[in-house]
Amino acid sequence: MKIGKGIGREGMRWLVAAVAIAATTGGAGWRGAGAQQAVAGSQGGTEVARPQVQPAEAGSPTDPGPRQRIGLPVPKDSKLPTLFLVGDSTVRNGRGDGAGGQWGWGEPLVDDFDPAKINVVNRAIGGLSSRTYMNRPGGDPWASTLAMIKPGDVVVIQFGHNDGGVPDEPTRARASLPGVGEETLEIENPILKVHETVHTYGWYLRKIVEDAKAKGATPIVCSPIPRKTWKDGKVVRNKDDFAGWAEQVAAQEHVGFLDLNEAIARRYDALGEAAVEPLFGDPHTHTSRAGAELNAEVVVSCLKALKKDPVAGDFSAKGMAVAAYKE
Repeated sequence: MKIGKGIGREGMRWLVAAVAIAATTGGAGWRGAGAQQAVAGSQGGTEVARPQVQPAEAGSPTDPGPRQRIGLPVPKDSKLPTLFLVGDSTVRNGRGDGAGGQWGWGEPLVDDFDPAKINVVNRAIGGLSSRTYMNRPGGDPWASTLAMIKPGDVVVIQFGHNDGGVPDEPTRARASLPGVGEETLEIENPILKVHETVHTYGWYLRKIVEDAKAKGATPIVCSPIPRKTWKDGKVVRNKDDFAGWAEQVAAQEHVGFLDLNEAIARRYDALGEAAVEPLFGDPHTHTSRAGAELNAEVVVSCLKALKKDPVAGDFSAKGMAVAAYKE
């Protein structure tokens, strides 16, 4: 793989090192991996030796295959505004039916809104990253979602769980580059069998945000929900990578930001490890129905905390009962 032009020598070395430690676990997050890497010049660009990384563990067993057809929901009433959800399996797990005891927060969120006022359409897909939501084999989920969006709609975006790792990893090839800059990486995509220019996590989020704005919709960026990883009695936050990068993109684009990573982690901290255990349907990433219910409640509370909540008048009685999040 070759680093694209525009990255200085020091930036390139940083990027290689970042990719080297970006092995995913459970389809989520970044973990240090102690790697070796080398940089050598070449006429066609800067050739980068492949980093030695820990292999990524499998994601949710309900994640669809790379080319599996997925039946995503569509708005039930075209006359109403729609709240679209785009993301990964922590938003919509599998077919959204609780298979394997795992649920994303987008399914219970539906009950927090009045169906006579707004459609809630969960278009998240398990196993996808901010990058592969735009280039999935057999169909582009973002393009099909964007085609439905109309003025007055709201788009809630949560990615990051599948964005770590090596961009041309042979079984998934889903990682974005770290950060929010304009760096690129030229690869031969082993899944799509095409040449691809890979961008940063922030670049992909900005693309979704700007596309939604162009359709007259209101985009809202979320930091990824935290994994069940404890350190010194508290859940580990991701402020130094995806959570922080998501916040930076929201600030750059002047759009709403839901800090689910911090808000949910605070709830877990208060409950303690033993009480949090049944909120998960696997060791550390995907929630049970109870965990998804808690996360959906936090989404509502964070929406209410926005300076301008675009769905303030659309909550059901259940949603109205949720208090606004206080930092």
